[in-house]
Amino acid sequence: MSRQTLGLLLGFIGVCIFAGTLPFTRIAVEDLSPLFITAGRAALAGLLALATLLLLRKCWPSRRQAGTLTLVALCLVAGFPGFTALAMQTVPASHGGVVLGILPLATSAISTLIAGERPSPAFWLAALAGAALVIGFTLYEGGGSLGQGDVFLLGAALSSALGYVLSGKLARAGLAGWEVISWVLVVALPVTIPAALWSMPAAPATVPAWSWVSFAYVALMSQYLGFFAWNAGLAIGGIAHVSQVQLLQTFVTLLIASVLNREDIPLSAWFVAGAVFVLVVLSGRAKVRLEKS
Repeated sequence: MSRQTLGLLLGFIGVCIFAGTLPFTRIAVEDLSPLFITAGRAALAGLLALATLLLLRKCWPSRRQAGTLTLVALCLVAGFPGFTALAMQTVPASHGGVVLGILPLATSAISTLIAGERPSPAFWLAALAGAALVIGFTLYEGGGSLGQGDVFLLGAALSSALGYVLSGKLARAGLAGWEVISWVLVVALPVTIPAALWSMPAAPATVPAWSWVSFAYVALMSQYLGFFAWNAGLAIGGIAHVSQVQLLQTFVTLLIASVLNREDIPLSAWFVAGAVFVLVVLSGRAKVRLEKS
């Protein structure tokens, strides 16, 4: 198996895990506040990450790495979870899954600026076509305009894209993919633990069990374990190439939302997801040059 194929495979595993984020968040926000979901998922995952790092006796990151880890924490611990929790209060998970199809293009664009990757024109053509499909679908469902939930989703996409690129750079520079997200969560613990305790429900026992199950999924899978495969895939297969696999997340999210949230998925959503799948294949065959620093 080539490094690019392995990177794409690991990226796809991460995508399948991340695809459940919006459907499970949609369930959790029915009984838990967006602030608690954002801080609580990071605090729970951070404690697990700290225990893992201590058990394996990993060295503390350098001062320079700590600065980048803090920035990643702002993006992936605060930005993306917070924006998606707010968005899921007003839009269906299936709609959010399609809107977040813009994420791979944003990741590719940022990777050209700060990660030294230079995609070919063919790559950009496929990526832009995928983004255009997603934006067109969003405007179509919104009657020609963007709703508040769509604005939150776009904020989530930008936060996530920057966090992915910075995580990929750290993984490519020597830290294992699981170490990157582990240190990110640990760096955020001084903020996430107090915030989680302050915002937790007054009577946790009255919260339905299914809401706690959904919260546990976004905490352990979306916030932590999914990044094990995702960060490794970015480092091995290249940020620009592997990021395009996330266009498939739209399709997987639609499947999960149709079953888990019992959402009626319009034919237009399936059409956009199918067209995006074709564009992923095309972008995967395009060349991406990595500039040496």
